[in-house]
Amino acid sequence: MPIVLSSLRIFAATLLVCVVGYTLVVLGIAQAVTPATANGQLLTDAQGRVVGSRQIAQSFTSPRYFWPRPSAVDYNGRGAGGSNKSPTSPDLTERAAETVARYGATAARPLPADLAAASGAGLDPHISLAGALYQVDRVAAARGLAPAAVRALVEQRAERPGGPFTAGRIVNVLDLNLALDRQR
Repeated sequence: MPIVLSSLRIFAATLLVCVVGYTLVVLGIAQAVTPATANGQLLTDAQGRVVGSRQIAQSFTSPRYFWPRPSAVDYNGRGAGGSNKSPTSPDLTERAAETVARYGATAARPLPADLAAASGAGLDPHISLAGALYQVDRVAAARGLAPAAVRALVEQRAERPGGPFTAGRIVNVLDLNLALDRQR
């Protein structure tokens, strides 16, 4: 019996140190170093209401908004995941064909790859700068804005995730769409 009690005390102490203590230390460091990231990088609309996270994609279907990458999990933040379909899968080919048709892509104006293919998690909130610029004319026409003004906003919101060490720039779709709404 003494061995069981000793084991339970060691178990409880380990649980407190490794689960509770470690979690609180990591959370405290995250709050001190990068509080916005630790709290989910929440974005608000013009009225100050939280409308989403900068870290999780949302579905936009209106022509007035920039569209994110396709999602195999229907943008459900509770569970990330890819489609696990083979490149030769007829379902995957059909979905890609629907996406290309939705954008109105042609051989003369091909769709950037990131707009046709879902990310591995299905929740990638960013698209490439080329993907955002591809959508400028549609968004500008739907909003009655000059394409040059929308293009300038896209360029302003484009970022290099790795700083000067990253060749390509990306754009956060929710952040860009909120900036468009604020322009009114």
